[in-house]
Amino acid sequence: MTDEPRPLRADARRNRERVLAAAQEAFAAEGISVPLDDIARRAGVGAGTVYRHFPTKEALFTAAIIDRVERAAAYARALGTADDAGSAFFEFLAFLGSENGVKRELADAVGSERLAALGPTADLSTAIGILLVRAQKAGAIRPDLEVDDLMLILKAGFAATRDADDRRRRLTFSVILDGLRRVEP
Repeated sequence: MTDEPRPLRADARRNRERVLAAAQEAFAAEGISVPLDDIARRAGVGAGTVYRHFPTKEALFTAAIIDRVERAAAYARALGTADDAGSAFFEFLAFLGSENGVKRELADAVGSERLAALGPTADLSTAIGILLVRAQKAGAIRPDLEVDDLMLILKAGFAATRDADDRRRRLTFSVILDGLRRVEP
C-alpha cells in the first residue's frame, strides 16, 4: 500500500485548475482578504469544491503562488537555451514585469522563506540564475550582479508597482531593465 494520493479524475482536475486560476485573479486584484466564496463564484464551482481541493484559504493562497512560480520557472528554463542570451534574459524579465509583476502573490513569493522551504522559489531562482549568467557572458548584463541581487531588485519592483497603473508599471520596469544592462566604461 502506498501513501501517494490517487490521481484526480479529469473533471476534478479541471475544477482544481479553474479554482487556481480564479484564485490567482482574485488574489491579484484584492489580496488575500478575498472570501473563498468569491473565488468559488469566479471559478464557476460551489464552495464545497474549493474546500475539497484547498481546506483553508492559506492552502489555496500557497497553491496559487506555487502554481504561478512554477509556470514562471518553466518559462525561464525554456529560455535558458536561447541563441541570444541577452534577449532571452530581457524577455523573461519583461514577462515577469507585465504578466506577474502586477500579481500581489508573486511579490510575496519572491524571496519568501516559507515558499523557499517548499522548493518552487529555489527552482525559479535557479532558472533565473542561468539566464543571468548566460546574459552576463554574452556581455548584455552588468557583471557585478548575482542572482540574489537580481531577486531583491525584482521583489522591490513588484512591491513598488503593486498598486500602480499600467503606464507607471511599464515605466518602472523599463528603468529597472535599463539599470541591469552592461555599460561600457
